[in-house]
Amino acid sequence: MTDDLARLLWGPHDRPRRGPRPALSLDGIAAAGIEVADAEGLAALSMQRVAELLGKTKMSLYRYVPGKAELIALMTDQAVSAPPDLAAGDWRADLTDWSTALYRAFERHPWLLEATIGARLMGPQELSWVERALTALDGKGLTGGERLDAVVLLTSHVRGIAQQSRASGTEAETRLVAALTGVLREHGHDYPATLAAMTSPAGERDQALTFGVERVLDGLEALITRRARTA
Repeated sequence: MTDDLARLLWGPHDRPRRGPRPALSLDGIAAAGIEVADAEGLAALSMQRVAELLGKTKMSLYRYVPGKAELIALMTDQAVSAPPDLAAGDWRADLTDWSTALYRAFERHPWLLEATIGARLMGPQELSWVERALTALDGKGLTGGERLDAVVLLTSHVRGIAQQSRASGTEAETRLVAALTGVLREHGHDYPATLAAMTSPAGERDQALTFGVERVLDGLEALITRRARTA
């Protein structure tokens, strides 16, 4: 399956030399899948739903994509789109822009949070995000493993904030906030630090994405500086 998926994501894609032109394309099938997932979530995605959207039969889809797992892989690579150019020329600014752009991708397509969990084969566009972030850390005295770990740290932080943001504003969250506010009103003397944090002005809160990215970059900068001194 891995070899078949690699061929599907990376090519080469066989083109018939004779006969009518293919009625569908991998890009078109992935775009239809994205439309379904954006509107209804990944749980609603099926080969049947995508086929209906394209005006084709489910069996005709299997000529192009073996199954739902492969479809999601194609959708993921298309949905993440190309990474930002990172033209700032400063590694901190570049990785800040990279993290913000990644967050926007999760914001546009919330189902990507579910689709990008676990060990899996990345497509060319998704892997180009990793390449772009690693390149920003070239020549900074970090090992390849450390640079990869830095990308994992930034990605994990962005994912966590995107997941929290996805739940924000829901009826369930509103009820929980109201309940916690009531609890703190009654028992705040036992949890003074929590009470102070929860009742701070809005401008002092809700900056978790930027705050976390800056702290990760602070740690990297400290390591880079230390390596430069001992080089």
